[in-house]
Amino acid sequence: MSIVFTICVLMLVYVYAGYPALCAMIAALCNRGVRGAEGTPTVTIIIAAFNEAACIERTLRNKLSLDYPPERVEVIVVSDASDDGTDEIVRRAADETGRAVRLLRQEPRAGKTAALNLAVENASGELLVFSDANSLYGPSALRRLVEPFADPEVGYVTGRMVYKAPDGSLTGEGCSAYMRYENVLRGLETRLGSVVGVDGGIDAVRASLYAPMRHDQQPDFVLPLSIVQRDLRVVFQPRALLYEDSLSVPSDEFRMRTRVALRAWHALKDKAMLLNPFRHGFYSWQLFSHKWLRYLAPIFQLGALVSNAILVGTAPIWNALLALQAVFYALALVGLLLRNHRLPPPLSFPFYLCLLNGAAGNALIRFLRGERLVTWTPRT
Repeated sequence: MSIVFTICVLMLVYVYAGYPALCAMIAALCNRGVRGAEGTPTVTIIIAAFNEAACIERTLRNKLSLDYPPERVEVIVVSDASDDGTDEIVRRAADETGRAVRLLRQEPRAGKTAALNLAVENASGELLVFSDANSLYGPSALRRLVEPFADPEVGYVTGRMVYKAPDGSLTGEGCSAYMRYENVLRGLETRLGSVVGVDGGIDAVRASLYAPMRHDQQPDFVLPLSIVQRDLRVVFQPRALLYEDSLSVPSDEFRMRTRVALRAWHALKDKAMLLNPFRHGFYSWQLFSHKWLRYLAPIFQLGALVSNAILVGTAPIWNALLALQAVFYALALVGLLLRNHRLPPPLSFPFYLCLLNGAAGNALIRFLRGERLVTWTPRT
């Protein structure tokens, strides 16, 4: 049982610290730069929306105010059978601004991936940019996002998500900290060749590379993996900024993280051929470490706790280690009880890590049951 405990702990250390450290060391030895340059290719910004009346106008006006030649940008909004006035708001914004904004209605409701497939059929831009209905870009985000495409090896670019936690909630602060960690890791992965994870709210792909996806596939995971399969790069552009408010209610964050992880598991299954290191080199190791092992972290976390509990009483060291774990979970519980307050990292880290891994564990169980997701309600 001590071997089980040791393996579980080492895997957790590797997933969260060892893998980033190895990325940093390898990137220092073989840094693959991106030969980016300023340019203004034609762009189609695609927004899939279901009942987004509360935020769609603000998002549209944000996209239409970006520092980019207006004649080089079109916006397509696909309403996924919205019934809350979203369609009327989009039409009004198009009329008032006089810009190239098109509304497509998808009926019956079929989900985001189907909406993107429909939009791409009607898009005219050389580059396709994907935005969420509540995503607000920095003024220069579009210019920065297209720069890496000057490099012919680049097929897909993702920007930098900046989560704001205006209420100071523990969930929001934890989400913000986690996103900062992910952004650092994406920067390192870009130096190796390609990133493994992207932000669906500020992504761009060459229109010629877009291939329609099944409606149950996660577009901001399957599409980048497909680009890597074609021997092109998926890179991180930290100067293309996206701002979103983080979720403040733990149950909302748990549901969102479960949904993302469940769809990611299906994508990992569909793209299992990318784990062949003889074909995909470093990227196979990256995908296995960053995604497969990350989503298996709840098993390692539970394994460390259970194996340690079984070993209690056999030696003083196991009693001490279990006491440390008890303190960790006690801090997580305190964080749950005080989730609506701004708390120091010693409390926010255990709480948010348990929330993340709890959601990942829930998603794994649902994946093994064969569950799939196609549609969902907007983030609240």
